[in-house]
Amino acid sequence: MLKSLSQFLAEQSAANSLCQLIAAVANACQDIGHAVNTSAIDGLTGALEQENVQGEVQKKLDVIANDMMLDARRWGGHVSALVSEEMEEIYPLAGGEYLLVFDPIDGSSNVDVNGVVGTIFSILRAPIGPVSAADVLQPGRKQLAAGYAIYGPQTTLVLTLGAGVSAFSLDQTTGNWLMTVPQMTIPASTREFAINMSNHRHWMPPVRRYIDECLAGKTGTRAADFNMRWLASMVGDVHRVLTRGGIFMYPVDARKGIGKLRLMYEANPIAFLIEQAGGAATDGLNPILDIRPEALHQRVGVVLGSREEVERVAAYHKT
Repeated sequence: MLKSLSQFLAEQSAANSLCQLIAAVANACQDIGHAVNTSAIDGLTGALEQENVQGEVQKKLDVIANDMMLDARRWGGHVSALVSEEMEEIYPLAGGEYLLVFDPIDGSSNVDVNGVVGTIFSILRAPIGPVSAADVLQPGRKQLAAGYAIYGPQTTLVLTLGAGVSAFSLDQTTGNWLMTVPQMTIPASTREFAINMSNHRHWMPPVRRYIDECLAGKTGTRAADFNMRWLASMVGDVHRVLTRGGIFMYPVDARKGIGKLRLMYEANPIAFLIEQAGGAATDGLNPILDIRPEALHQRVGVVLGSREEVERVAAYHKT
């Protein structure tokens, strides 16, 4: 019999309050997943005539999922502030030991084409007393737990509390999350990469060098054929990396000199998972988890996945 999420959490050495919060996050993801699954029926596809703090056009589900996460009743008094991709400032709550940082719908542009989307979350320790934005700006290594839910052919929750990575699939009949992968481990080497090739002309030389070598195949310097995959959803591409290896890249490019992905609620939680699964995650030069955040919506370049490939990209940045 498969172990349930509640059984798994009961076995952890983490504080009971943290486990209760993770269970509440899982319940929120279940509700968001249902909204995603029924979005066409309920008329929730398409975009709104407004932008979020990132300057991105919001999808209807972006707002709905964000509102679900803002419901203070979900968190049982354990959260003192929420931080979301969809809000410019922190969202304070009354009391609580933890900060919850999240992207309610990652890859929301995929909703209208029935593509993979997900929810990413990170849990940090809250200070005693009122919370300010500065209190949230903790390096990724301070995370107590992190994970994502992916809404695809299966609804899956991928989770770390800092002692490995486990995956739980949602039983739609009973509503239980059941452990389907007890210990996710990324192969050290791979022959698969995920990157948005349309940005090739904007990449920095080290990234272009790495991808061009992959594309050269058996006749090139790598002497191996590589496959390319790209889902336009970070959780989708990362889930594939966690499942069968590979490298995912959304690097800094020459247009703005910054990355596209956000450090606090995209790069940090995913990097935590990747490292816990035996992989590596950098901005090209530095481990993502060591970066000291300077703003809630700070952007960063991302190179993560199988350790040997990530280290190769990092080496190219240093030459």
